[in-house]
Amino acid sequence: MKYINTSIFELFEIGPGPSSSHTIGPMKAALNFIGTLKGFSTNIKRKVHKIDVFLYGSLSSTGFGHCIHKAILAGLLGYLPSNVEAQFFKNLFSNLSESYNIYLAKKPIVFKFNNIHFKKTLYSSTYHNTLIFRAYTKEYKIFEREYYSIGGGFIKYKGEKTTVKNTPPHLFNNMKSLTDILNITKMNIPQIILENEMALLQLDKEKIYKKLKKIINVMFNSVNNGLKKEGYLPGTLKLQRKASHIFNNTLKERNNFTKNMGLINSYAFSVSEENADSEITVTAPTSGSCGVLPAIAYYNYKIKKIPLYKIYDGLLTAATIGLIIKENASLSGAEVGCQGEIGSASAMAASFLCQIYNKPHNIIENSAEIALEHHLGLTCDPIGGYVQIPCIERNAISAIKAYDAFIIASMQKPETHKLTLDGTIKTMHETGLDMLKKYKETSRGGLAVCYINC
Repeated sequence: MKYINTSIFELFEIGPGPSSSHTIGPMKAALNFIGTLKGFSTNIKRKVHKIDVFLYGSLSSTGFGHCIHKAILAGLLGYLPSNVEAQFFKNLFSNLSESYNIYLAKKPIVFKFNNIHFKKTLYSSTYHNTLIFRAYTKEYKIFEREYYSIGGGFIKYKGEKTTVKNTPPHLFNNMKSLTDILNITKMNIPQIILENEMALLQLDKEKIYKKLKKIINVMFNSVNNGLKKEGYLPGTLKLQRKASHIFNNTLKERNNFTKNMGLINSYAFSVSEENADSEITVTAPTSGSCGVLPAIAYYNYKIKKIPLYKIYDGLLTAATIGLIIKENASLSGAEVGCQGEIGSASAMAASFLCQIYNKPHNIIENSAEIALEHHLGLTCDPIGGYVQIPCIERNAISAIKAYDAFIIASMQKPETHKLTLDGTIKTMHETGLDMLKKYKETSRGGLAVCYINC
C-alpha cells in the first residue's frame, strides 16, 4: 500500500520568504549541489572553475521577484532555509554587480548574478519548475544535476534514489483511509499523527511538541513583528504595508463581529507582509499562503484564549490535511494555480479550527472540503512577479473563508454534506492540469496583465 511518510516538519518549514517554491526549494537544491561537489575527490574539486544555474518554468518567469537569485547564492554559500538570517539573505546580491566566493578547495570559485540564467524557452520536464546546476572546469562540464521545485519547499532531483524512511504505525494516503483508521482505533487525528511522527523521526512525544512549539513561536513572531512595521515592501510596485493600519483601526471598532474579523485580517496581512519582505516565516503549506493558518492560530490563542496544547493539536490536524493534499494533488502554484497554495492553506486552517474546538473527524473533513471547494480554479497571477498583489490580501480573505467553512461544517448535519475531501482534492488537481500555463505563477495572465493594461 502506498502511504504518506512525510513528516509534518517538512510541510511546516522555517525560512525566509517570499516563496517556498522559488526561495526555499532552490536554496535546498543549491545546498545539495554544492554538498555533492564537496564530496568529490580533492583533485576534481580543484578543477571546478565555474558554476552556472539554469532556470525554467515560473522559476524563470517570476524568479527574480521571488528572490530566487538570493536563494541560490545562499544555498551555494552553505545555508539552509532554517539557519539563514533574514537580513543576511536580503543583502545578498543587493548590488547585482557583486561577486561572491564559493569554496570547494583552497582556490575560490567566483559566482556572479550572470551565472544564473533565466531561460524563457520551454524545457521538457516532469515538473514545471526545473533548475539545472552545472559545474565546469576551464575546458569542459564536469558535473550536472537537474532539480525540481515541486511546491512548499519540497525538491526532487533527476536520478534521485528513494530514501528508505521509518515506517509509521498508521498507514494512510488519503482522507478515506485515515477515516478507516480513526473509526477502528477510536483515536483522534492528533494522536494518530503524533505516533506517526514519533516513528518517522525517532523522537519522543516531548521532542515532537518542542518542535511544534518552535513552529508556533515563529508563526506568532511573524504576526507580532509585522503589526509593528510600516513603509514600503521591496520591489517596483511600491506597495505599502497595511497590517498595522488595519490593526490600529480595528482596535477602535465597536462592533464585535467587525472587530474580530478585522483582527484576523490584520494578522494575516502581518505574516504575509513579513514573507513578502523576505523575513523568516513558516510554510503553511507554502510561503505564498503562509499568513492563513498563523492568523487563525494567533487569533484563537491571543483573543479566544485557547490553551497552547490545543493549538499544537490543531497544527497536527492541519498538517495532516496539507499532506493529504500534497500526496494526491499539488501545493504548487506553478503546477495547479493558487488553488493549490491558498486553497490548501484555507482547508488546513478550517481543520485546525475544528480540532481546537473538539469537533469529530467527519466535521473536520467537511470543513476542509468546504474551504478547498471554494478556492477551485483560483489562478496564480502575481503582479510584477512579486508575492504581494494579490497574494497578501488573498491570505486575509482565505483566513476568513476558513472560519466560514468551519462554521458551516459545524452547524449543518454532517451526514447531509455530499462532497468528500478526497473527491475535491482530485477535482482541484484535474482543474490545475487543465488550467492554461499563463495562469500558473508566470505573471503572464490574469491580474498581472490587467495591472499593466487596464
